[in-house]
Amino acid sequence: MRKHRVAVDVGGTFTDVCVFDTDTASTTVAKVSSTPDNPMRAVLEGIRAANVDLSQVALFSHGTTVATNALITRRFPKAAMVTTRGFRDVLEIRNGTKSDLWDAYKDVGPPYIRRRDRYEVTERVNYVGDVVTPLDENEARQVARVLRRKGVETVAIGFINSYANAGHEQRMKEILAEELPGVSVSTSSEILPEIFEYDRFSTTVANTVLGPLVSGYVNELEGELSGGGYDGDLLLLHSGGGSMTPTMAQRYPVRLAASGIAAGAIAVRDLAERCGYGNAIGLDMGGTSTDISLVHNNEIRRTKEWHVEYGFPICFPSIEVLTIGAGGGSLAWLDEAGSLRNGPASAGADPGPACYQLGGKEPTNTDASLVLDRLGTELVGGAMSLDRTAAENAIAGQIAEPLGLELDEAASDVLQVANANMADAVRLISIRRGYDPRDFALVVFGGAGGLHGAALAKELSIPVVVVPRHPGITSAQGCLLVDIRHDLTTMFQAESSTAEVDELESEFGKLESDATERLRREGASESDMLLERSISMRYSGQWRSLTVPISSGPEALAEAVEQFHEQHEREYSFRRDDTPVELYQLLLRATGTTPKPSFPRRDKVEQDPPEPIAHRRTYFEECEGRVDTPVYDREQLVAGTRIPGPAVVEQLDSTTVIPPGTPAVIDEWLNIRIHVSEASR
Repeated sequence: MRKHRVAVDVGGTFTDVCVFDTDTASTTVAKVSSTPDNPMRAVLEGIRAANVDLSQVALFSHGTTVATNALITRRFPKAAMVTTRGFRDVLEIRNGTKSDLWDAYKDVGPPYIRRRDRYEVTERVNYVGDVVTPLDENEARQVARVLRRKGVETVAIGFINSYANAGHEQRMKEILAEELPGVSVSTSSEILPEIFEYDRFSTTVANTVLGPLVSGYVNELEGELSGGGYDGDLLLLHSGGGSMTPTMAQRYPVRLAASGIAAGAIAVRDLAERCGYGNAIGLDMGGTSTDISLVHNNEIRRTKEWHVEYGFPICFPSIEVLTIGAGGGSLAWLDEAGSLRNGPASAGADPGPACYQLGGKEPTNTDASLVLDRLGTELVGGAMSLDRTAAENAIAGQIAEPLGLELDEAASDVLQVANANMADAVRLISIRRGYDPRDFALVVFGGAGGLHGAALAKELSIPVVVVPRHPGITSAQGCLLVDIRHDLTTMFQAESSTAEVDELESEFGKLESDATERLRREGASESDMLLERSISMRYSGQWRSLTVPISSGPEALAEAVEQFHEQHEREYSFRRDDTPVELYQLLLRATGTTPKPSFPRRDKVEQDPPEPIAHRRTYFEECEGRVDTPVYDREQLVAGTRIPGPAVVEQLDSTTVIPPGTPAVIDEWLNIRIHVSEASR
């Protein structure tokens, strides 16, 4: 009986491995440096570092950055697009928006497929799906032959109104298969059968350019795992919060963009639910960036449109995660006016912060924490040594001296600017969405989350901070908690007052049939399948829509309309009950449940902390100076231990700072709960 469940999450700085032993309900963790040039190398190194015997692994789940990094670096295989005559420039025209409305000189980057590689063919379907102009197959074959001569490896097909009638796209795909055997082809009617050609074309193009890269990666990793003795499915986490097998990942590779980010949000929901918090804000602060997610009433917020690079939307349902450039390696710098800034540029894993002594010379958040003695001089259980003198020199020379500050003041200011940036991001995902942060718990994780959690909670008046048992590998742990999941959509445009319930039910039935077949192909049994319906609506005359769940039955539509009014009021502060509501789109979330680890619960016995492993003179803003601070080994902290603060808690994968006068307790799950609301004023 195979007893191990393994999850691997690849981050910008570190690759994390979480191994759960089903016999002992214990968790083993490992952390190795990421290898951006070849992410799989770090995955295999992490497996070795965790002493994983692949022949004893029952499940292997993986959050990967391969797709995300490819979109960021634009290292694509040779790609082309075939579109309706007259629509070659849809990708260039976009939707007219800008990331910075007031910067006349700032524009988005060029499309993922250049204009010279976008080809037109004659065909036309109208908005209801009637053929206006048949597909010119002679033109189609001429285009296919040109693509063959150019050595194209992957092709996107995007015809206007193909969401209403996919016949022409399917025929074009057949012609390409005949003329270019072995070339990867994505059609917009298969990838995203929705209105709005720019969103559909953009998503299809992203899927197209990622196809060969993802296929190569998953096939190679599957081979390595199989060679080591693992004979199960490699489950790949996707942005929607579920997992998919390599077969489906090669069909929908764009879903792997933001793969690892979603794992953290899933772990936050699970951890908050076990701790009794229905509302939680997750803050995953790593070496390069901070990812912020929100759970309300035990449900993770999701979004329908997102992007890796602004201007190129990916329109698959995804967990809503706000990412900002604030991590342990974020650079502190002075702008032209002499003001202190923090991020978004990062020292990353190479060369890293100045204190790593790997060539980095600029000050970072990690350097500031080391200068203030919130960090010790060793990380990852002693595998990495930090040079305090190098950190001091970087901050003194580039921050303290130009601003006329003492070294401690400068280091403190660096961290306060970083905290202010993160607090603003939390406000965007909470207050701007109609949620009050005071009603939430703050779950902080990642290698640097515990260093900043308490200060952020004070800034935002959040009452409690939860630091997981293994904060540095929480995202990897989240990979063990996901199910196989697919999101299917179809257009359905009608007024709610006149919509035919039987027609609505029929369309949902078609989606459910497709979803059931997909899950069956991936090995899910009928008893493990869960199909959840939702529907997008909007007030008559609106452009964008909101999505609400819908059940089945004669009253389901009326109940969904009322939920739409309530959600619209929460997000936009008004509702219009007397305005007609339009149905826009049907959505189905199809889940095939997988076995999950059961984490042990300990008995709490209130007690004082053990003897500190060290004492440090640590700087705290609350004290306007340094105070004697005990340092504890987290492995020695048992359930019920109360820590009055100040304190520093060290462990293999992270460090947690507890400010003066702020009580903390180790709960029955071995999380650290810092009660900011009880802090002495």
